Amino acid sequence: MPSHYANFTARRRRATTFAPVERPAVPGSVVDAVLRFHDEEQDQGAGRTLLRLSKKRLRDAEVAAALGDQKTRAAGVAILWNERESEIIRVLEAA
Repeated sequence: MPSHYANFTARRRRATTFAPVERPAVPGSVVDAVLRFHDEEQDQGAGRTLLRLSKKRLRDAEVAAALGDQKTRAAGVAILWNERESEIIRVLEAA
């Protein structure tokens, strides 16, 4: 009986194991553009701010030139910024 139970739990563990999803990293040019040209700021508390580019700002010639073909990807990127340390906490990208 114990061997049957061991086989059952091993099969169950394999069935619930998920493979990690590989996503390409956000290009540095997109992160740089969001930091330089952002026009939306949302206070997150504790000295943290969420920075984004609005649809209107993405249509600006200056922003479009800086982003090139990465313009649509930049629309889904947000940066969590630490005001006290003046550093990026995390780069977030919409699925």
